[in-house]
Amino acid sequence: MSSVKMDRLLQAAIAVLLVVFVFVIYRSVHEKIIGVGDSAPEFSIQTDSGRTVSVSNFGGRLLVLNFWATWCPPCVEEMPSLDRFQQQLGGSGVVVLGVSVDKDAAAYTRFLERAKVSFLTARDPEARVSADYGTYKYPETYIIDSRGKVVQKIIGPENWSDERMLSYVKSLL
Repeated sequence: MSSVKMDRLLQAAIAVLLVVFVFVIYRSVHEKIIGVGDSAPEFSIQTDSGRTVSVSNFGGRLLVLNFWATWCPPCVEEMPSLDRFQQQLGGSGVVVLGVSVDKDAAAYTRFLERAKVSFLTARDPEARVSADYGTYKYPETYIIDSRGKVVQKIIGPENWSDERMLSYVKSLL
């Protein structure tokens, strides 16, 4: 192969790599991250109890959408207070949905058997729902009002039993 052809081939390869690089950078910069005031992305997921749920089928209730995983220590630490929160406010129009990104179904099931949480749970091993929200670190929770708007985004673990949190959520009802 002549050096001219080799140069053209290398130039073409560099051009293709440059286009791919620019596309990857563009996608990462323009990735949608949901925040307070945004409309909650619609999703449909089947809970462990067999119920199919989405943002739009909570009938005017406040949705607390929690993304978590069994391999995430802060997520596991947060579970008992989130469960108490659901027990306290479930009758007031609050629904907690915990969406796990666990790939290991057995670990997920064992954890829920031990934890005995009272709120709705679902497993999303491909993390499709959390990706739609721009969530890649766990735990992360979105409080979504009856109109489907995000009114609060909490990054990291929260003490859901704290009086400050309970008062805040009651003020949203």
